[in-house]
Amino acid sequence: MSEIESVHLRPRRIRVVCWTSAAALFVVFSLLATSLSGATGNGYGSFQRGDQIAMVGLGVLGALAVLIFTRPRVDANASGVRVRNLVGSYELPWEVVRGVRFDRGAPWASLELHDDDLLPMVALQAADKERAVEGVRALRRLHQAHQARLTEGAAGR
Repeated sequence: MSEIESVHLRPRRIRVVCWTSAAALFVVFSLLATSLSGATGNGYGSFQRGDQIAMVGLGVLGALAVLIFTRPRVDANASGVRVRNLVGSYELPWEVVRGVRFDRGAPWASLELHDDDLLPMVALQAADKERAVEGVRALRRLHQAHQARLTEGAAGR
């Protein structure tokens, strides 16, 4: 069996939804900005160029906020795994990982650590179906290969 060099995983479905939503949000705010002109309500105020620019700016900020959900990723190799979630990043050697879990009904996979902690991997989402399952299998193969190397090293002493 050939050994996997490295694994790079990102969610697919949420990225498509986020990029589409971000573009739509920007377009809606831009169209709204172009329609802002003239007097407001009973004529006590009026929309000016600054109001239009502010609306486009809000569209940009909203789009960037939506794109934060495209941040998650998992990168793993023979020495360890790097997990980047929405907030926070973790780099762990395989020695601290007990297993890779993807429980039935769970929204995403997680790493089970030797200290009984669970580290969620938002990049491996149930919405990606078979792609996420293949990612979990690849991570499990890397983890098992590391465990086999540890066993061989202990037996060789």
